[in-house]
Amino acid sequence: MTRRKFSREFKIEAVRLVTDRGVAVAQAARDLDVAESVLRRWMRELTATPAVAFPGNGQMRADLAEISALKKEVARLRAERDILKRAAAFFAREVI
Repeated sequence: MTRRKFSREFKIEAVRLVTDRGVAVAQAARDLDVAESVLRRWMRELTATPAVAFPGNGQMRADLAEISALKKEVARLRAERDILKRAAAFFAREVI
């Protein structure tokens, strides 16, 4: 079974169905054939950050992209540090 993908516009309209038109979340979820928890999550995302909610097409929010880049940099720096530690230990044995 493939994962369904919804456009940003669909998600916004689904949230508006509940917030603007007063349709119950459970009813709207049934009508749109989505899980109630998914619709509630869309509502939270749109309420929390309306400008950057639902970036779509595999794009990350700016803060999540920065965190991901920083994690990669930390991993690279740790690998460099470990290499330098091993080299220092190796040369310390050679001197003695």
